[in-house]
Amino acid sequence: MEKMTISQLAKKAKVNRETIRYYERRGLVPEPPRNKSGYREYSLEEVRRTEFIKRCQALGFSLKEIMELLSLRVEPGTTCPDVKARVEIKIADVEKRIEALKNIRKALLSMSGKCVRNGPVGQCPILEELYK
Repeated sequence: MEKMTISQLAKKAKVNRETIRYYERRGLVPEPPRNKSGYREYSLEEVRRTEFIKRCQALGFSLKEIMELLSLRVEPGTTCPDVKARVEIKIADVEKRIEALKNIRKALLSMSGKCVRNGPVGQCPILEELYK
């Protein structure tokens, strides 16, 4: 089994060394064994795990949610529907955030449309709207 240093792991997983250390502190990546010189020795499993974490983050999962997904992966009796339920919860959360962003966009467009003149900032309808 190939062993690697934290720098090699970081390079293969395309993250910073501090990211690996942070994941270790948070319990997302187990602290690896050390060699006789005291250096951490990582395996390809930590590369895969780190890449998994990054993919989950890119999909909007929090570190807490990622920890739960990692736990489901090794928990006896876990089924695919258990994992699907977590993804469906995330989908609902994303849909709520999309709706909130649409409302923000609508409000900003409305404010932007009120600014039709080149008056002084003291008479800016946008600032007046925000200062209510």
